[in-house]
Amino acid sequence: MDQKTILSLTKPVSNKHCNAGPANTLALFFLCYTFAIIDNNSKIPPMGKAVKKKTIVSRFKQSLLILLLLAIGWHAYIYVQVATWRSKNPQTTAFMRSTLSEMQKKHANAKLRQHWVDYKQISPYLKQAVIASEDARFTRHNGFDWEGIRVAMEKNIARGRIAAGGSTISQQLAKNLFLSGDRSFLRKAEEAIITAMIELTLSKKRIFELYLNYAEWGNGIFGADAASHHYYGIPASELSRWQAATMASMLPNPRYYDGRNTRWLDEKSDIIMERMPKVQTPH
Repeated sequence: MDQKTILSLTKPVSNKHCNAGPANTLALFFLCYTFAIIDNNSKIPPMGKAVKKKTIVSRFKQSLLILLLLAIGWHAYIYVQVATWRSKNPQTTAFMRSTLSEMQKKHANAKLRQHWVDYKQISPYLKQAVIASEDARFTRHNGFDWEGIRVAMEKNIARGRIAAGGSTISQQLAKNLFLSGDRSFLRKAEEAIITAMIELTLSKKRIFELYLNYAEWGNGIFGADAASHHYYGIPASELSRWQAATMASMLPNPRYYDGRNTRWLDEKSDIIMERMPKVQTPH
């Protein structure tokens, strides 16, 4: 591999890729480090083929070790954060920071709207509606809905791309707290690891409380209380069955439905209202 090829492969990437998340950052580091090994190898003084091959293998092992240590360090940091959130509330999330950055590129003074409310201050109708809409087996699984994942994989294979994720509430929370919004197999793998940490560390009630307070519900709108004030001018504790079902219907595409009412949204809300009495919510 010549010098020009190496330089073209290791040139700076765009902001889109730089913001792709820690898992992609580690992969990019490994790629660049490997190319650096290849480049440095071209500068090694002439030596026997066996010695030269041994040097390449040694440096490759070194890069793997560095990558492993970085991954362990990153996941240790995540675990400490998750453990802290048993009793403390996050000030913000990775997804909120990413959204604010996008908004401020267009409007320098843009701000997010989000304010914490305790679990007991959120309407029981909204709790039922969100579980009915997003994760009907939430209280019964360990963070992964394997049936939902199977259906999503079939859709992705049929369409030749990642069109459905089959994500549970726990998986969505993992993404919102720590990861980017891109759809890739690497990001999904990282999401799975963090989801396992969340499920092992937090109660279902706490997971759901965090989710309801940090889910995106519109343009710059995060959390149930900010959303209920934005759409209905009332606190989250006063949401009616229909209002709760409508808000839950927005979750798959909240920015699109912010200020837009459609026939599909009404039909989805009706379906959710029918399912609400059948679901279990954490207590």
